[in-house]
Amino acid sequence: MNVEKKIKLAIKQDFLLITDIKKNGKELRNILQTNKPKKLLFKNQNNTYLIELVPDTDHLNYYPCKEVSADIDVNEAIKLLEEYRFIVLKEKKNYIGYLRTFDLFTLLRNEYKQLNAYYQAILETMDGSCTVIDANQNVLVWTKGAEKLFSVKQKDIIGKPITDFFSPKRLELLNTLKTGDSLQHKQHKAREDLVVLINSNPVYLDDEIIGAVVSEIDITSQIRLNNQLNNTTEKLFELEREANRFVPEDPFKLIRGNSKTLKKTTSMAEKAASTSTNILIHGESGVGKELFAKAIHTIREGNKAPFIAINCGAIPSSLFESEMFGYEKGAFSGADNKGKKGKVELAQGGTLFLDEIGEMPLEMQVKLLRLLQEKKFYAVGGTKEKTVDFRVIAATNRILKDLVEEGKFREDLYYRLNVVSLEIPPLRKRPEDIIELTHYFLYELSIKYNRPIYGISQEVMQALLNHEWQGNIRELKNVIERLIVFSEDGQVKLEHLPFDIDGLAIKNNSMTSIYENDSRPLADRLQEVERKILLHELKNENGNKLEVAKKLNITRATLYNRLSKLGIKN
Repeated sequence: MNVEKKIKLAIKQDFLLITDIKKNGKELRNILQTNKPKKLLFKNQNNTYLIELVPDTDHLNYYPCKEVSADIDVNEAIKLLEEYRFIVLKEKKNYIGYLRTFDLFTLLRNEYKQLNAYYQAILETMDGSCTVIDANQNVLVWTKGAEKLFSVKQKDIIGKPITDFFSPKRLELLNTLKTGDSLQHKQHKAREDLVVLINSNPVYLDDEIIGAVVSEIDITSQIRLNNQLNNTTEKLFELEREANRFVPEDPFKLIRGNSKTLKKTTSMAEKAASTSTNILIHGESGVGKELFAKAIHTIREGNKAPFIAINCGAIPSSLFESEMFGYEKGAFSGADNKGKKGKVELAQGGTLFLDEIGEMPLEMQVKLLRLLQEKKFYAVGGTKEKTVDFRVIAATNRILKDLVEEGKFREDLYYRLNVVSLEIPPLRKRPEDIIELTHYFLYELSIKYNRPIYGISQEVMQALLNHEWQGNIRELKNVIERLIVFSEDGQVKLEHLPFDIDGLAIKNNSMTSIYENDSRPLADRLQEVERKILLHELKNENGNKLEVAKKLNITRATLYNRLSKLGIKN
C-alpha cells in the first residue's frame, strides 16, 4: 500500500461538528468542557474553523482550515499544511476528520523506516556488485559483491569520494552522473586485470540528477576462455581429422556442445540407440532433431543402411500416400509408367525418419499405424502386399499429447511411436554451448567463404550470449554466416548482428506500431494485443496449451475459446 492510500490512517477523528452559527464563545467552551472532544469543527456560511480550548484556561483558539477530499495526494497535503495548521478531509459530503503537520510527519517517518528496511534487506541479499554515488561523487551504497570484486571494504569507502579509490578515467559511473546516459550490457575494463559487464543509470529527483547507480558482473574469465578457444579451435579441427583416420567416427560428434542438459540428452539417445524400439524426438525448430536421428541410426543400423527422411509437414495431403507407399504403373493420371517406390520401401533394412509427425493427416495416421504393427503395406494402385523391416524415429516441435486431446492425432499411434521419448533442449536453455558452437561455425564457414577470421571480440560474444535464440542452432549458424560475409580484415563486427543487442528497440517498435496512427475501435486494438500475447506464450511453451493456461491464470477451456475467437490455429 502506498502513502496516498495510507493517508487516511493519519486522520484525527476526535472532533465534534458544529454548524449552528448562533453559538457564542461561552457555549462553545461549555461544549468542549462537557463532551471532552479535542476539537470543534465549526462551519459557517463562509469559513471552516477548528476550535480548541487552551489548556488550563477558558480561552478558545480559532484555526482557519482548508476543506479537501479524503483521497488527497500526499504532496498536495504537504503544501496545504505549509499554509494551514489543519486541513479538514471530506468523503463524499461527510466530514471524516482533520490532519495536522505532526500527524503527516509521523506517517511519512514510518513509511521511510519501512522502505529503508526493505532497501537494506535487498542490498544484503544481492550477490552482485552494485554501487551508488550522490551528486558529489560520494559513495552511498557499496554491496558485498562490490567488496569481493574490487577488494575494497564497505566501511572504508562509504561516504567518501569514489575517485579516492579509482581513477576517474575508469569510472563509467561518473559519465552517467554527468550526462545522464544509461548503459546496458556494456563491456568495461575496470582494472588492467579486470573486465566487467556493466549496467548504469542516473538517479533523478524532480528532473534533476542527484546521483548514479551501476551494477557490474565479472566477465574476465569468459574473455580468457574466449581467447583460448580462438587459439585452439583450428588445432582441434586438425586433431579431429587425424584421430578419425585411426579411430571409428563417433556418430554423436556432430552434435556440438558440452552443457549438462545436452550431455544428458545425448546419453539417453545413445542408450536408446542400442535397442530397436521406436523413438520420438521432441524439440523446437532448429535444435538438431535430425542430427540426433542420424546419430541413432548410425549406431543402430550402421553407415551403409538407408536413412530415409520424410517431412510430414511439407507434403500435400493428396500426395502423402503415394510418397509414403509408392505406386504401381498406371495407378493414376500422370503417374510414372514404371511406377515408383515409396519412402517405406526405400527404408528397408534401415531407418524411416518421420519429421514433423504432428502434421501427418489423420487418414494417413491410420495406415501408418497398421504399417508399424504388421510391417506390411500396399502401394497405391497395387494388389500385392509387400513386407518391410525398418526402424522408426519420429520428431515433432508440437505437443502430441495436446493434439491427441484435440482429436488431431491418434492416441494409439502416439503410444506406438512414444516408446522412448527424447527432449532436445533449446539453445537458450544451454547458453554455455553458444561459445563452442560460435567458434565451430566461425572456423567452418570461414573456410567455406575463404575469409580467415582472427578472433571474435568479447562484445560480439556477449551479444550472442544475451540473445534469446528462438531459431536455436540454425539461427546461430545463420548469424555467424552473416558476420563472416560482412567481416573486414579478419574481424567480425557488432554492427553486423541482425538483431537488436538489448532488445529494447524491437519491443518499442512493436508497441509503437499498435498505437501510432491507429484509428481502430478500442475492442479491435485490445484483440490485437491479446493475440500477440497468446502467440508469444504459445511459442515460449512450445505449443503446450495447459502450461500457457496455467501461466496466464485461466482455465484451458477459456484459453481454447480465446484462441478460437482470435482465429489462432495451434
